[in-house]
Amino acid sequence: MSQQRITTLLAGTRSYLPPEHGRSNAWICGQEEYELLSKRALDDPSDFWGARASHLLHWFKRWDKVLEADEARHKYKWFAGSRLNASFNCIDRHLIDGRRNKAALIWQGEQEMDVRCYTYQMLYTEVCRVAHALSSMRIRKGDHVALYMPMIPELAIAMLACARIGAVHTAIFSGYAEGGVRSRIQGSKAKIVITADAAKRAGKIKPLKANLDPILEKCPSVAHVVVVKHANLDNVSMQRSRDIWWEDMIDDFTLNSDFPCEPMDANDTLFLLHTSGSTGKPTGIMHSTGGYLTYAAHTTQWCFDMRDDDVYWCTADIGWITGHTYGIYGPLVLGATTVMFEGVPTWPKPDRYWRIVEKFRVNIFYTAPTVIRSLMRTGEAWTERYDLTSLRILGSVGEPINPEAWQWYHKCIGNGELPIVDTWWQTETGGAMIAPMPYATMLKPGSATTPLPGIEAGVMASAGRDGEQTAAGSLVIKNPWPGMMIGVYNDEEKYQSYFSRFGCYESGDGAQIDEDGYFWILGRIDDSINVSGHRLSTVEIESVLSACPEVAEAAVVPMPHSLKGEAIYAYIATRDDVPWNDALRKTLREMVQRDIGALANPEYIQFVNAMPKTSSGKIIRRVLRKIAGDMYDDLGDVTALANPEALTAIIAGHRNILKGEPDTGAAS
Repeated sequence: MSQQRITTLLAGTRSYLPPEHGRSNAWICGQEEYELLSKRALDDPSDFWGARASHLLHWFKRWDKVLEADEARHKYKWFAGSRLNASFNCIDRHLIDGRRNKAALIWQGEQEMDVRCYTYQMLYTEVCRVAHALSSMRIRKGDHVALYMPMIPELAIAMLACARIGAVHTAIFSGYAEGGVRSRIQGSKAKIVITADAAKRAGKIKPLKANLDPILEKCPSVAHVVVVKHANLDNVSMQRSRDIWWEDMIDDFTLNSDFPCEPMDANDTLFLLHTSGSTGKPTGIMHSTGGYLTYAAHTTQWCFDMRDDDVYWCTADIGWITGHTYGIYGPLVLGATTVMFEGVPTWPKPDRYWRIVEKFRVNIFYTAPTVIRSLMRTGEAWTERYDLTSLRILGSVGEPINPEAWQWYHKCIGNGELPIVDTWWQTETGGAMIAPMPYATMLKPGSATTPLPGIEAGVMASAGRDGEQTAAGSLVIKNPWPGMMIGVYNDEEKYQSYFSRFGCYESGDGAQIDEDGYFWILGRIDDSINVSGHRLSTVEIESVLSACPEVAEAAVVPMPHSLKGEAIYAYIATRDDVPWNDALRKTLREMVQRDIGALANPEYIQFVNAMPKTSSGKIIRRVLRKIAGDMYDDLGDVTALANPEALTAIIAGHRNILKGEPDTGAAS
């Protein structure tokens, strides 16, 4: 590959693919060039990441060194000595590059007519007003601001206003219960909380300010609460001298207000985001300004082949890392149009997502396997009512996508033509690590394919940086990358635990590598099951169970067994109107025995109406493990649970199964 061609690719300049690759153009021409670029990125990472950072971001001051590494402490400073501002990169620079009047953010509320559109100029104006207001409330660089808000434009505006003045924002998902909200506010020592009177979800109103008030009695760091009038509730309690309405806060600052950006060191913290992990205890992940922003823009551009006229929709809530990276920061840095939706895919009907795709002519659609399986359950007829031909690229995120869901997504949403960008990454990584390049990488349903250029991933079976390389084992990232977390807030021991076993970043996920070098994510290592000395992947068993036409979702967990050590316990959510009976149990066991072997047969199969999930759609398997082990009184932190009512029914069904009685709530 010529130096000129490398420069072209690093700058993100597109080259058109031959017609047989589909109707898109891509950042990389073909597999051979892709492999050569990946090799170059690993051979000279400073050159690679320096070129990407130079092209993607505006820097007030260029770096002295691309990477300063303290390998002994696993501390990495990307773009050391440089200065920039995330808000400037997301908004200001687009005002002078021809995008001033381009739509930056399109918001769709729960009601069809609730639509707001912000151009880059309008977004700039609102962000400056909020930055002014926060500054007048004595919020300074390094202060923490908690955002306990629904999916409304004010949430994005508040994030960018915090970034503008150098404050660290901490988004708290609006679906959390009291304990989850309190622990995150306390853990971040937030000086201000921005919230709303209420959130709207599936036609219901959930009070937020009323829920917040008793929580704040145990959060002494909070000096002010800002409240957005979203649901227009009557009798919202406002504490004198502490609480202020959003509209009143910004009213003193005119529409012509400008507010200068605070120059930030590349390694200053941009945001703090808590992840539950396997124990349920929130872990405060910190991400930097320069490294994170570079990686967010880089992966958004390369993974989604972002064009200037694209309408892009990441369905994730901004309360999660996916919403940060691929809902706000990545697309806005690139000057894209990003869609934001307050609502659920099945309300008022299961066509809501496809209605929005048609309405706004969405080109790139990025969602979770749980959503896909949920919509599969409702049937293909809902997708056939809408014109989805504007779609060019589909994406998947959050957990491994089983082949059946992949095929349905490809056929029913992509018309059998569109690539599915199946991405593997984590809150700690900041952005996608293993993913295909659309129209350039050969796809295998269920595989996240290969590491992105600049990412050296591997699978290890034994401890140490030079541990045994294996085809199946622990998924690790061997070298640093710009988007990696810079620390765990107030918990250095937890941060070091990510590196303690292998000497490099341990993801906690298991993976397999096939003969083509493709990665197959097996889920959390602690979700594997050791049956009579044989370690079985829960994801592999779940994929077989999910392939049954009657099954909508499957979750497999270990349960204690006096003879085998651990046995397999399967929770099954069936499609609508499918009867729960022993005949279906027999069919499922036969499928597992045929595809995996008798050793993988579930000891128990319990039918459930709904899985316990976070509102981002992830099944909380640690809770299911506790129930399968009869540990009903030790379920741990369930504040992230979006449907707590599901637990009561699951526990009752588990007790009945052990007694040999029928499941409760059967669909039959």
